[in-house]
Amino acid sequence: MKIRVSAVQYHLHSINTFEDFANQVTHYVKSAAEFNSDFILFPEFLTTQLLSITDQKDRTYTGLSAYTDRYYELFTSLAMETKTHIIGGTHIVERDGKFYNVAHMFYPDGRIEDQAKLHLTPWELTEWKLTQGEGVQIFNTDKGKVAILTCYDIEFPEIVRMVRGMGADIIFVPSCTDDRHGFHRVRYTCHARTIENQVYLVTTGTIGALPTVDFMRSNFGQAAVITPNDIPFPKAGVLMEGEINSDMVITADLDLSLLYDVRSHGSVTTWRDRRVDLYPDLGKTKLERAISTYSE
Repeated sequence: MKIRVSAVQYHLHSINTFEDFANQVTHYVKSAAEFNSDFILFPEFLTTQLLSITDQKDRTYTGLSAYTDRYYELFTSLAMETKTHIIGGTHIVERDGKFYNVAHMFYPDGRIEDQAKLHLTPWELTEWKLTQGEGVQIFNTDKGKVAILTCYDIEFPEIVRMVRGMGADIIFVPSCTDDRHGFHRVRYTCHARTIENQVYLVTTGTIGALPTVDFMRSNFGQAAVITPNDIPFPKAGVLMEGEINSDMVITADLDLSLLYDVRSHGSVTTWRDRRVDLYPDLGKTKLERAISTYSE
């Protein structure tokens, strides 16, 4: 099966109204839809642009919860109109008085599912006082099983082992980094995760600046579609990438049959060759691991 994916290098800049935000998002979605993409990925924290609206009184993360319903309505309508799966970046959501950094999957049939960020950076904890997510899930689509792990999440190999064991063939990584150091931490670990787990990975980040929003004053980003490093794939494991810090959309085709082939007959078979006799099999569910341990 071949799947077409697009990733948006989203340009953050100050805006005057929610309609300005909606028009920009719509432009990117329709650009990707013109290439008949099956999935469209937006970056982490793209809705912080709403805090720059001219008459916005609360320019901190708490001000974003007022836009949640309109955010849902916008992305749901675009997914249904274009018949695409849209990963709407992340949005700060309030639940029971706590705030979470949440990625959302908007389905072509109008459904919405989400994945809260599991690992929070020091500034997300201390400055924005966000709460980490407590569980990971797989998104079952008519194009196969995918996962969404946000930015810092991809730097923890254990969680990627888990979603691969749950059946994910493609991992989407919305990201937001403010300098080269942060960008390369995410990018290098993305490459490591594709090699370790023999999966495709699609990532993108914010670009531009929000001068009136703290912690969003600078952004350094690039979209990329990353593959395992083996003979059927491009050299260096880069199927497609954008121009760093440019306002653009990239698109590429993913061939799942190549993944299945290298998992069985590749130059290396890293997923199959795990030594689960020496260390825990994170590809199993917690229940499966418990049963395995008990039976031993």
